[in-house]
Amino acid sequence: MCGILAVLNAKNVDNGEVRAHIVELSARQRHRGPDWSGVAVLKNHIFAHERLAIVGLLEGKGEQPLLTEDGSIMLTVNGEIYNHIELRANLKGVHNFQTASDCEVLLYLYKEEGAEFLNKLQGDYAFVVTDGDSFLAARDPVGVNPLYWGTHEDGSMWFSSEMKTLVDDCKEIKLFPPGHYYTPEAGFVRWYNPEWINEDWYPSAPSDLALIRSTFITSVERRLMADVPFGVLLSGGLDSSLVASIAQRIIKAKTGQSVASFSIGLKGQSPDLVAARKVAEFLGTKHYEFTFEVQDGIDALKELIWHLESYDVTTIRASTPMFLLSRRIKALGYKMVLSGEGADEELAGYLYFGHAATAQDLHRETVNRVKNLHTSDCLRANKSTAAWGVEVRVPFLDKDFLDLVMSFDPAEKQFGGDRIEKYVMRQAFVDADQPYLPDEVLWRQKEQFSDGVGYSWIDTLLETANQSVTDEMWESRGERWTDDVPATKEAYYFRDIFDSLFKHPDAIKTVVNWVPTWGASKDPSGRAQRFHVAHLQK
Repeated sequence: MCGILAVLNAKNVDNGEVRAHIVELSARQRHRGPDWSGVAVLKNHIFAHERLAIVGLLEGKGEQPLLTEDGSIMLTVNGEIYNHIELRANLKGVHNFQTASDCEVLLYLYKEEGAEFLNKLQGDYAFVVTDGDSFLAARDPVGVNPLYWGTHEDGSMWFSSEMKTLVDDCKEIKLFPPGHYYTPEAGFVRWYNPEWINEDWYPSAPSDLALIRSTFITSVERRLMADVPFGVLLSGGLDSSLVASIAQRIIKAKTGQSVASFSIGLKGQSPDLVAARKVAEFLGTKHYEFTFEVQDGIDALKELIWHLESYDVTTIRASTPMFLLSRRIKALGYKMVLSGEGADEELAGYLYFGHAATAQDLHRETVNRVKNLHTSDCLRANKSTAAWGVEVRVPFLDKDFLDLVMSFDPAEKQFGGDRIEKYVMRQAFVDADQPYLPDEVLWRQKEQFSDGVGYSWIDTLLETANQSVTDEMWESRGERWTDDVPATKEAYYFRDIFDSLFKHPDAIKTVVNWVPTWGASKDPSGRAQRFHVAHLQK
């Protein structure tokens, strides 16, 4: 995880004051990359980079911005390219690599193929590369890594990992769309075009349990590429537990060591802590369990919203414990974690999916949710961890695995009655001889993270908002806001904090509110769905 800031077609890039300004702006996202900072100029383009060193740790072995040996192409990247060794081997020409970075290969792919190489990449990334004349900006298929863009009144175009670096200089600010690239010649172009991305396409192939298992194992293994201590975020739900199980098997077989696992919850209240402890004991991970007080979370809200750059209720509810846990993880000396984001969107795991009238409706909703992951769970996971200089990796959003599970008959994702959500994924990892998980966890009902840390977390947030937002303030909300007017006092409370931090008129346009499409309740908590069964600590 790193932070990038790229200004293309800038004025007076050789001016010391311009460089100093870019350095100052880039420092606003230094939490993303506390290990080193860099700035480079090529013609009238200036790039800045804040580095979190995960691969290629030695001095000069991965610092950015990266340039070719002759200085003709310049690159700044936030991300990991998991198949970089294969990509290097298949380059057409002979190139003199300057670093051990997994990202350097992008320089030479761009030199040889322009934008055509993007479909070859296996990774999570946002980058900008230029040869001095033209340039290419691109983002990974579903937006695992954040990217914003803006325009300056002098005609320059800006790209950054976080919005906060753009608000003082750009006249307009927007989210860079996932699965797209941008060039001055072509504008925005969707490069990631699987069949399922079209909501009118309806898959009908049966699921292949063996292929689901093998593809997901490969996805986890790809994401173990690191030269630093790493672990797994473990809530005790199906998704994070499967990731932990596979990672533990791979690491144990390769090194004889156990992978670290981390969980958090309210003391004496969290069903996730209980389930995570059972998983860790079953797998034999090196387990770290942390607790927090509700007041700790409330105290952190303003700082958290500054990092998230969002006022979405669901995002803030779930980000708070993840934010607190990430700080603990960094203090232990770990710099990378695997997590289970994406499974519920692609596999219809949220309990509200049980209200889908037809399999076709369910499929369209999964497509919509995956397309918007960059505004919700991807944003939450990335920024909650990056706030403390920790990188998160999400195996469920591996391109191969995503395309696989989005392309089988959605009728197999339907649930209700005796059939539990994500049934196919659970079945794929049934193994009587070498079980991946205890049955009680493999078949544990979905519990949203913001619920699983302890039910009083959301309950107290609601109480706090109701006390902070008076009835008079609430009744006049339509006078204060004309766009995206808060629907609840909790939403008002978060929006008020957001507005105090981000005053650019385009800031709210980068926020998308997450709400269940079906179900009687407007509250996004899984507990609000009739399918929910309470999990109490034992």
